[in-house]
Amino acid sequence: MRTAYSVETVRSAERELMARLPEGALMQRAAAGLAAACADLLGGGSAAGRVSAVGRVYGSEVVVLAGSGANGGDALYAGARLAARGARVWAVPLAADRTHEGGLAALLGAGGRVADDPFEVLAAADLVLDGITGIGGRGGLRPDAVPVARAARGGRGVIVAVDLPSGVEADSGEVTGEALRADATVTFGAYKPGLLIDPAREYAGALRLVDIGLGPYLPSVPELEALQHEDVARLLPAPTGESDKYRRGVVGIVAGSARYPGAAVLAVAGALRGGAGAVRYVGPGGDAVVARYPETLVHEGPPSKAGRVQAWAVGPGLGDGPGVADVLASDVPVLVDADGLRLLDPATVRARTAPTLLTPHAGEAAALLGVDRAEVESGRLAAVRELAARYGATVLLKGSTTLVASPDQGVPVRVNPTGTPWLATAGSGDVLSGLAGSLLASGLAPRDAASAAAYLHGLAGRLASHGAPVTAHEVAEAVRGAWRDVVGVTAGA
Repeated sequence: MRTAYSVETVRSAERELMARLPEGALMQRAAAGLAAACADLLGGGSAAGRVSAVGRVYGSEVVVLAGSGANGGDALYAGARLAARGARVWAVPLAADRTHEGGLAALLGAGGRVADDPFEVLAAADLVLDGITGIGGRGGLRPDAVPVARAARGGRGVIVAVDLPSGVEADSGEVTGEALRADATVTFGAYKPGLLIDPAREYAGALRLVDIGLGPYLPSVPELEALQHEDVARLLPAPTGESDKYRRGVVGIVAGSARYPGAAVLAVAGALRGGAGAVRYVGPGGDAVVARYPETLVHEGPPSKAGRVQAWAVGPGLGDGPGVADVLASDVPVLVDADGLRLLDPATVRARTAPTLLTPHAGEAAALLGVDRAEVESGRLAAVRELAARYGATVLLKGSTTLVASPDQGVPVRVNPTGTPWLATAGSGDVLSGLAGSLLASGLAPRDAASAAAYLHGLAGRLASHGAPVTAHEVAEAVRGAWRDVVGVTAGA
């Protein structure tokens, strides 16, 4: 599992560790790891975007954009190590009166130089170290740093952010001003939330974590966590010899309308791929559903008369159709999506005795919060936390980085790492609703069901698309392959 911690938490851990180490030892650890990562990139290692054409450290052109404080010091000391290996390293101090003295002295002592013309050396650079602001920056780049950052991005060199791309917000993932987009980010001790959440994540490029020994000093509960294959494999339900359809779980789907009949088919498709023992469909799309999936149990409604279920998923393509109130009055877990979210009353949701999972996209989240969509998209972490607190429900906020927040305080927000832009296609969210609803019915807690569903859904999108346009139906069919890939990791397949 990949975890992320807030700036203050990381700094507190650093203070505890530094008290036990010789002066400067922690910075040297960071610089050594940074220099090793840069050497790998100069040798042709992978980065998101550009790849160095040099193929070696010796003779390469490296530019260090050095801001004030420790971030600039890390970059300068790493530059000194590269200079000692034969690179031509130029320092561009962006806060001349506050440049890290020890780092600059080490760079000069190793043969590095201070650039007379920053733009000249940036144009010829093979690699640029972004040590302008790091995790202490707020509100975008300062005006005097903007021309230099633009020149770096406009050159041929691979951009390597030191700990965090300069100009992005470490704790929230927001980008409120101009920032320097990196091809790779080398971060120290722990991931920061902004490295995992858009829009800041888009500026980070390929991520590399350097272990500097903070582990024993970090709290057991992070701010953010991202599940990996092994974590999801442990969550996915598997039938036993004693299983029947009710032990595996029966999910009810309330979806579709005369205007959106396909939503019913796609939601049922997602549910059937989700591992439940049976799917009950309630709504006007029964004929279309059975024609496609004859194993579905169909009922005209209302949901309370449809038969036994262990969870409900309501809303995809529902329009103004009935069913939301009936489902919310049930005593089983309920997932509410799409049209079901309109006019949703926080008091009604909070009063439920069984868990509730809400799955809005940014526009629906904005309507629930009474804010502009742009506010949700720029501050996704704050939005998902506010929704979970306001409705007393688990919330899966869909988007370029899907987030899952629990209403319980002190529980980390989960960020899904498997998404692909090809999932931004009509009906994809309907498949996700059915998939998550099925996992709810199998007995998973809402947070786990949402996290596992988002992971499988994203992986299925990747498998189905292979970098090309994909339909929601193709995504649904690819869930089986995603499931096999995830479980195969732990099975050794």
